[in-house]
Amino acid sequence: MIRLRLSELADSRGGHFLGDLLPGAYLSSGGLAFAKPGERSHTNDGPEGRDYHVHRDREAFVILQGSGTMEIDGVRHPVAVGDIVVVEPGEDHHLCSSEDDPIVTLWCHAGNIRHKNQLREGSEPG
Repeated sequence: MIRLRLSELADSRGGHFLGDLLPGAYLSSGGLAFAKPGERSHTNDGPEGRDYHVHRDREAFVILQGSGTMEIDGVRHPVAVGDIVVVEPGEDHHLCSSEDDPIVTLWCHAGNIRHKNQLREGSEPG
């Protein structure tokens, strides 16, 4: 796991804003997530319903509002507004929202292929 603050990002005018943290020329997938008070992400969604959630690439979480913990391989790390957490490949991870200050996050992956909504009609990724 890598953890830093938004203010620590390199000033980049090209590529994507997490270029130094997520390998790949483009942000290729992601979303905005609004957690319920006390919610824990990816609970029991692993193989055969196991409580396990991993990726083969890095995933970044930007904490936009609220607070909570990022659980990495069973260890909880406090997170709050302005934090960026980068989960390494193979790390079991779950974002846990505060009961009193529910968390809102931007999550994303990067790669060398643009996501399908960035492609021109009739073009192929690659």
